[in-house]
Amino acid sequence: MAEILTLVLSTSPYTHENTYTAIRLAEAALDAGHQVNLIASGDGIYCFMRNQKGKGLPSAIEGFSRLIQKGLKVLL
Repeated sequence: MAEILTLVLSTSPYTHENTYTAIRLAEAALDAGHQVNLIASGDGIYCFMRNQKGKGLPSAIEGFSRLIQKGLKVLL
């Protein structure tokens, strides 16, 4: 039976590992057949703005866009 996982992201994309942890957790849960919801609030909404890039880090929006295509539901 598919479970529902809800993640809350409230930190900016390049100040902590939280963004990438959320991407990896969401991807693992989606690949396992679970439903995943992500609530972005506070500075977490910056993960969904275009042209946000950290030095030497992949774009957060690209990671989340890929997961949205897999079924991630995002609430801003």
